[in-house]
Amino acid sequence: MEPEAITFGTDGWRATLDEFTTPRVRIFAQGVASYLREEGPEGPVAVGYDARESSPAFAEEITRVLCANGFDVLLPERDRPTPLFAYGIVDRDLAGAVVVTASHNPPEYNGVKFIPGDGAPALPPVMDGIEDRLAEPETLPEDEHGSAREVDFVSPHADQVRELVDTDGISGLSVAYDAMHGSGRGTTDTLLERAGADVSRLRCERQADFGGSPPEPAPENLEELVERVEGGDAEVGIANDGDADRIAVVTPERGYLDENLFFAALYDYLLEDDAGPVVRTVSTTYLIDRVAEAHGESVREVPVGFKWIAQAIEEEDALVGGEESGGFTIRGHVREKDGVLMAAVAAAMHAVEPTDNRVDRLLSAHGTVVQDKTSVDCPDDEKERAIAELEDHIPEEVRGVAVEDVVTADGFKLLLADGSWLLVRPSGTEPVLRVYAEAEDGERVSELLAAGEELLGTVV
Repeated sequence: MEPEAITFGTDGWRATLDEFTTPRVRIFAQGVASYLREEGPEGPVAVGYDARESSPAFAEEITRVLCANGFDVLLPERDRPTPLFAYGIVDRDLAGAVVVTASHNPPEYNGVKFIPGDGAPALPPVMDGIEDRLAEPETLPEDEHGSAREVDFVSPHADQVRELVDTDGISGLSVAYDAMHGSGRGTTDTLLERAGADVSRLRCERQADFGGSPPEPAPENLEELVERVEGGDAEVGIANDGDADRIAVVTPERGYLDENLFFAALYDYLLEDDAGPVVRTVSTTYLIDRVAEAHGESVREVPVGFKWIAQAIEEEDALVGGEESGGFTIRGHVREKDGVLMAAVAAAMHAVEPTDNRVDRLLSAHGTVVQDKTSVDCPDDEKERAIAELEDHIPEEVRGVAVEDVVTADGFKLLLADGSWLLVRPSGTEPVLRVYAEAEDGERVSELLAAGEELLGTVV
């Protein structure tokens, strides 16, 4: 029997529940089992899952397939954040982990991702190897089956965070934490509380439909958190997405803090006690570059996707790596984005110097930056053609400013003579082409985004 079609994106496989079915999940699990048997490494496999209603049952099916293929499986006692399993791989010397999660997608979605034995996101050769082995599940003789047992993934990860982060100043800090009904509840808030923070909780109860909105920590979904912080009920606000691998920060003066500004503040904070280069994606602010230059450090630019960040972190021994969508990790930790770790870092950073003050100082020293993005609909099977054809339409100037260089690491990034830039690239998770722009003010950013949409109109 031919396996049912499974289409991998940039971070595993996500689909609506009419496509994300038990037979397909079992086929994916068999692909992982066959890949590990043939390519290694040996060892148990962790199986985790998020707070969606369907996730525990899918995790159970994956566990059955892996055990039937001879693998021992380690399970959490309940849904837990994805980064805990990435760290658990390294901490327990596991062969890898399979996590059932659709991250920030709406409740009608689910997904699954494989994390290999180094705890970093799987690179294309790994995912290609799994895809090549997708098949109906196999079953070894009964006496060769593996076993499944529950273990504690929370405490070892919390111990690791306490080793990496100076949490002394967090004691007494008032933090409002919004789990968005996701897997960060009882993990991120507990970590902050045990570090001494005075934590007030929002949406820290499990709701399989996430309370009617997707668990995406975007400004429009964090209004109550913003109200609490701006109203003086907390000194800083922190939110995680559905599987708590990303972070959003809320401050008294700015409300929702743009992730680019948080990244710049984060790098500046880490450089106070350490040194090292930074890794960022092509869609992330050049303010990072200005902070690095001021400290005599270098910047590595990579395509969008945390797997590329993770690879560059290892190659550069980077101090920190991150992306404008709120995913970050730091030196000494696993090379996977971790919103639980970053919550502790964000709180510690705020305790040293109010985040608004730090951002004000950086913008005063390095200049104002504004960034925004939009999307243009494009079917998945048309993206490659559209981007290829776009090469013949790259202009010599954009809205009266000359194009000085074009970066092709991920789509087309037009570097303009006034220091602004325009990026067009295919989304790896949705049927759209993304348009990003950065400039000194919002009016110029709007002009650039409009120009990007017009440019895409020539090929879509």
